[in-house]
Amino acid sequence: MRILILTGAIMTVLVVTGTAGDYFSEEGARVATNRVSGTPVAALPAAAATSVPTPSSTTNAANRLDDKYRLVIGDQLSFQIIEDEDDPVHLVVTDSGDLQVPYIGRYPAVGKTCKELAQALKTELEKEYYKQATVIIAVDLKPGSRGKIYLVGAIRSPGPEEISSDEALTVSKAILRAGGFTDYADEKNVKVTRSAGAGPGGEKTFIVNVSQILENGKTGDDLPLQPGDLVFIPERMIRF
Repeated sequence: MRILILTGAIMTVLVVTGTAGDYFSEEGARVATNRVSGTPVAALPAAAATSVPTPSSTTNAANRLDDKYRLVIGDQLSFQIIEDEDDPVHLVVTDSGDLQVPYIGRYPAVGKTCKELAQALKTELEKEYYKQATVIIAVDLKPGSRGKIYLVGAIRSPGPEEISSDEALTVSKAILRAGGFTDYADEKNVKVTRSAGAGPGGEKTFIVNVSQILENGKTGDDLPLQPGDLVFIPERMIRF
């Protein structure tokens, strides 16, 4: 009868737990597979277990995101998924108002707060890529200007105007800043032309009654301007 003696060998047995995608060894090493694909994303020894983000810590991090400032073109952001334990990725809001987000690709960002954007990206990531994704977004640098609009026609100081990063510039404000209308301006039919992309239907046109806004206080009819807008003030057909 042969007697088999195992000496100096360490046998490691993988034990599948009840949590899908996670497995442990008898030596206490945990391999986290947070991504839906099942590919291990981090091997965490038992001694380092205290560094794993807890649900309460990630929730607190998400709650601290800015919910006041609304993103504009040119903002430079840091983007991080806590569960990956990687350094933040630096993103820039492009001229189209989008971000190039890891895994997702182009995603609209202009007009959203960091908190709103992080929640939206969390939802997208958890559709296909993550079982749980805690997204952290912060503004690293704000641009001095969002871009320019252009005023032409019956206005005292035609030409380009800058839109500062913290300003909501409207048609009436832009006209007042440019010195106001000339004597024969048609204040009721100010035309705003906005690019909406290449191809047919690539431009949008708005007609704004600035007279009603300035004289009767109908600020709800005032159109917020976007970088690249062309504001044309026509002259009245009948002068008196």
